[in-house]
Amino acid sequence: MHIEFRHLRSIKAIHEAGGLARAADLLNITQSALSHQIKGLEDQAGVELFVRKSKPMTLSAAGFRLLRLADQVLPQVEATLAEFTNLRDGKAGRMHIAIECHACFEWLFPVLEGFRKDWPDVDVDIRPGLAFDALPALQKEEVDLVVSSDPEVLPGVEFIELFDYAPVFVASAQHPLAAKDHVDAEDFRGQTLITYPVERSRLDVFSQLLTPAKVEPAAIRQVELTAVILLLVASNRGVAVLPDWVVREVKYSSDYVTRPLTEQGVTRRLYAAIRSEDREKPFVMRLIDLARTEARKLQSQ
Repeated sequence: MHIEFRHLRSIKAIHEAGGLARAADLLNITQSALSHQIKGLEDQAGVELFVRKSKPMTLSAAGFRLLRLADQVLPQVEATLAEFTNLRDGKAGRMHIAIECHACFEWLFPVLEGFRKDWPDVDVDIRPGLAFDALPALQKEEVDLVVSSDPEVLPGVEFIELFDYAPVFVASAQHPLAAKDHVDAEDFRGQTLITYPVERSRLDVFSQLLTPAKVEPAAIRQVELTAVILLLVASNRGVAVLPDWVVREVKYSSDYVTRPLTEQGVTRRLYAAIRSEDREKPFVMRLIDLARTEARKLQSQ
């Protein structure tokens, strides 16, 4: 027996309308076509689906079985069609984000909270991009957006500017280096450097300062949370380099100071990497707009 969605819709319409003529109007087909459709379905089933001599038309036991099926299946079909419509119109979709900037979790959470309210039908997930190759994953459609400070030329990938930030030296107010106007690479010799638990190549202090100068700190202590890093720095257990907006946002204590890296200072830029084809998706660009807005708030503090 070959049952189609139109058969289920017809059974349901006849039951609700109480007759062929009104059901045909509801389905926008002729009464003759509807009658022929039901007759063909009954021929397949080998049983009558309606008690025809009754007024209004009444479903037989077999007809009620199909009605139960229609009540189960049709709402799911309609919901799926609505999802497809939303996907086509850019109202729904998937936004899986990989972050190559460890400190960016604290900046991104308020962004995602606003995004969730605007786009409740978009599936949002966050993956720490430091644990895998985020940009190749973007190309393979395993993730949909990568927050990164290291743009590359990749086929089918665009890097959209989010905001600039300055990595700054952070030390206890009692630390000898707190008396300097700025710090240089050589100042890190003999220091305990407190960092996030990521590869050196992904840390600004190494990529922008220490590695080019071939300077090695006396010790490296890795800490997961920004607040803990600042607690240790304020207790004079070591020094750190953090984005300027992170230090302003956390505001843990007044017992530490910040200083520029080098006399000229160091500036870095954060990007949102997306697949070029996704630029047309409204929710993708909305997330980027929210990210920029949140960044301006942090920078103005």
